[in-house]
Amino acid sequence: MNAIAEPAFTLTRQREVVSALRGLLPASSILFDDEDIRPYECDGLAAYRQMPMVVALPENEAQVAAVLRTCRDLKVPIVPRGAGTGLSGGAMPIADGLVLSTARLNKIIKIDPLARTAVVQPGVRNLAISEAVAQHGLYYAPDPSSQIACTIGGNVAENSGGVHCLKYGLTVHNVMRVRMVTIDGEVVELGSAALDAPGLDLLALFIGSEGMLGVVTEVTVKLIPKPSVARVIMASFDDVVKGGNAVASVIAAGIIPAGLEMMDKTSSRMVEPFVKAGYDIDAEAILLCESDGLAEEVEEEIGRMIAVLKRSGATAISVSNTEAERLRFWSGRKNAFPAAGRISPDYYCMDGTIPRKHLAKVLLGIAEMEKKYGMGCANVFHAGDGNLHPLILFDANKPGEFERAELFGAEILELCVEVGGTITGEHGVGIEKINSMCVQFSDLERAAFFAVKRAFDTAFLLNPDKAIPTLQRCAEYGKMHVRNGALKFPDLPRF
Repeated sequence: MNAIAEPAFTLTRQREVVSALRGLLPASSILFDDEDIRPYECDGLAAYRQMPMVVALPENEAQVAAVLRTCRDLKVPIVPRGAGTGLSGGAMPIADGLVLSTARLNKIIKIDPLARTAVVQPGVRNLAISEAVAQHGLYYAPDPSSQIACTIGGNVAENSGGVHCLKYGLTVHNVMRVRMVTIDGEVVELGSAALDAPGLDLLALFIGSEGMLGVVTEVTVKLIPKPSVARVIMASFDDVVKGGNAVASVIAAGIIPAGLEMMDKTSSRMVEPFVKAGYDIDAEAILLCESDGLAEEVEEEIGRMIAVLKRSGATAISVSNTEAERLRFWSGRKNAFPAAGRISPDYYCMDGTIPRKHLAKVLLGIAEMEKKYGMGCANVFHAGDGNLHPLILFDANKPGEFERAELFGAEILELCVEVGGTITGEHGVGIEKINSMCVQFSDLERAAFFAVKRAFDTAFLLNPDKAIPTLQRCAEYGKMHVRNGALKFPDLPRF
């Protein structure tokens, strides 16, 4: 794997930092022995690893502020970390830096069922919010596949979405207020409990900033009523182009489903033995289309979607009749990532976003790349909003395979940009896509990004060398390109 070398810091430097922290945190909140800090060497993108110098686990906002001020004074880089479920390397440590974990800030502070809001600390799990407010008939809408483990602080950092983001939005659409601490230890509130806040919309700027602007200590989220009825259509297609075009046709018909997901045959076949969701494993593509609301609304919308799907060439259509069946249909999509381990020793999960009308074109392009790189790829999509998650299948035990998977992934992202999309939808840039930022954004645009970071973090200590590539990095990456913009690749094996 592409593991990074062991940390490049001196024991004198480590002792200096640990000594400074001991005046701020309990001894149990400061980790520096190898066996204690090893679990923090990577996030969900385990191909990239780096041991940190120190890990700090503050237990309240005052301790967070004190740690940040101390690191600023000592010029120690800081990587904020939630549950570590991120998939872009955003929480990978800096070699001579400190990991600041918010795991112990895990309290639900207040639930207001009348205002339909909840105030939570960043270490609260995504799913725990919905579980806590279920007694009021409410829930928190964003539902990433990792919602059983991922925390709201990490969701804010990455602007996470989920299978229901088409209708209910991403994190940025479901957070009203964030309380954060700057590198100078100053506590700042962004947004408000009202529908709007005076001044610049810094809340939207902060959400999705990947820990580069400040550390979250409190979040006010919106809650919505749990629909009285929800049903899912599972539609099979004998051609991925038909399936991709069906997605565009559903939206063009003026229907906004609660969820609209697509899986190709490779994905269905790896998932079905794992969860037994009832998927058609002979179909080239399946769509999952969910409708929720009042019973009458759902019945009418289900009928309209079935008509569109039939006109689009669906070869088989099933509709969930019970809540258990609905959850079973979704279980396959939710378990697509872990199920990849059944058919491949390793997988590399990509994340890009494209206009819906180009779904079929991109799927065909990825199929050609499979031949080019000699690797399989299972495709799962948040199809309704064009957010794709190709799972590149490889074997890290074979020399050069991961490097080839990286090239495969980079070319997928270039295709996303080519058709008018972006290099990420909800996983963030981190270290994984930092080179691809050079493809999408100009020198002036990247300079503007750095200007925003400088306004919050003059010392560039918060999650440095992530997300925004330097001019030098982009110049070096540009050397890999030929005139038409396509990457130069070595001769690679074919299927």
